[in-house]
Amino acid sequence: MMAPILERFVSPGKGNGLRATGRIRKGELVISAEPLACCVSNRLAKEVCHHCFTRRESLLRCSQCKTAHYCNTACQKQAWSGHKRECKCLQSLLPRLPTDSVRLAARLIFALLSPSKSSSEELYTLEEHESHLTSMPEKKKQGLSQLASMLELYLQQEVPDLLQEMGSALPPSCQEPLSLIAKGDQGQESLNAYELCCTTRRLSLLNHDCRPNCVMVFEGTKLELRAVRDIDPEDELTISYIETLSLTEDRQRQLEEQYHFTCHCQRCDSRDKDGLMLSGEEGKWRLLKEALPRLEGLKAESNWEMLLESSRHLLSSVGGEIPEENLYKLRITDMALDASVHLGRWEEAMSYGVTTLPAYRQCYPDPHPVHGIQLMRVGKLQHYLENIEDALDTFKQAYGIVKFTHGEDHPLTTELTMKMKECHSEMDHHSSSRR
Repeated sequence: MMAPILERFVSPGKGNGLRATGRIRKGELVISAEPLACCVSNRLAKEVCHHCFTRRESLLRCSQCKTAHYCNTACQKQAWSGHKRECKCLQSLLPRLPTDSVRLAARLIFALLSPSKSSSEELYTLEEHESHLTSMPEKKKQGLSQLASMLELYLQQEVPDLLQEMGSALPPSCQEPLSLIAKGDQGQESLNAYELCCTTRRLSLLNHDCRPNCVMVFEGTKLELRAVRDIDPEDELTISYIETLSLTEDRQRQLEEQYHFTCHCQRCDSRDKDGLMLSGEEGKWRLLKEALPRLEGLKAESNWEMLLESSRHLLSSVGGEIPEENLYKLRITDMALDASVHLGRWEEAMSYGVTTLPAYRQCYPDPHPVHGIQLMRVGKLQHYLENIEDALDTFKQAYGIVKFTHGEDHPLTTELTMKMKECHSEMDHHSSSRR
């Protein structure tokens, strides 16, 4: 059920929203909900259990569709009620695979065609979700039309009379596949945690802010909404729909293209952090900016050797003339970190990771999962290289963030607690061995 500390309201200039009716403390769990529909990206299909989303080196494969993978037979049995209809559709396409968006849209349709367990408890229905079709650029609309055609082809085996079945089971504004896809897709082009959130009805009420007072994370299959600042009664609850580590101009462009609104949050109006992110000599950082698309291409191809070599060269060419907080230098340093980790060059990876931390601290003034995970990543490198005291300090900083963004009982927080205990134990051992 909806937490009693929240209520639906009309947010000025934004439409429907959620606001607090009582005080919400920093780190407090506000909502926990199962997504209406979700799926594992094809890119991770062989690495992540399709039921509990746990990463494993070895997974059992569904013998029928040869696409779904599970931890064990228990996960497979529990997933069957949701996978049964999808399995037939996947079999009909073999050896081809549907795109992530088609699979997610199909799962959304299967969920909507099934009796709702809690429809009376919802504050927000899919019918109220805006499709933005009328304001959508023609090119985007054509792309969604192709997606709708692919969806009908994919579902032909299991739902041959798709339009008829949707017409009898769904409200008028959701009966056309194109409208339904536009409502569920929200103009996004890639799967991520926030896209899955769009298929969770209660969480769909949350409006965007570039410095939000809440974040959403997964715990297993559940989406959890937590406060990252103290929230007073009648304050609106907000999340960020996009990655906020970017310039105001870039954030606003992305929000316009994907969500069809112009953001007027305090951070956008003040252009807060833009000066920091563009610090240093413009002629130098423009070289970094222009190199980014090529580096991102190397990363997409997993060409780690070339990515590391190119990143090294660019970073050494600007040296100390560009501060570490410069957005383009930070992104290239992060790519050098990724490449070093993939190539097993741990000392170099740790050096790049440590370099990023002051910038992350300034760019994320409130607890944020991205900052917490970056600290944890660097801490693990320091721990592996036996820099135990540094590792403990970094793990403590990560814990100070993750306890608010993920909660004390989240597996990530538990892992951090264990890492800190290991550091203490190793430090005690080293101390006693010197005596």
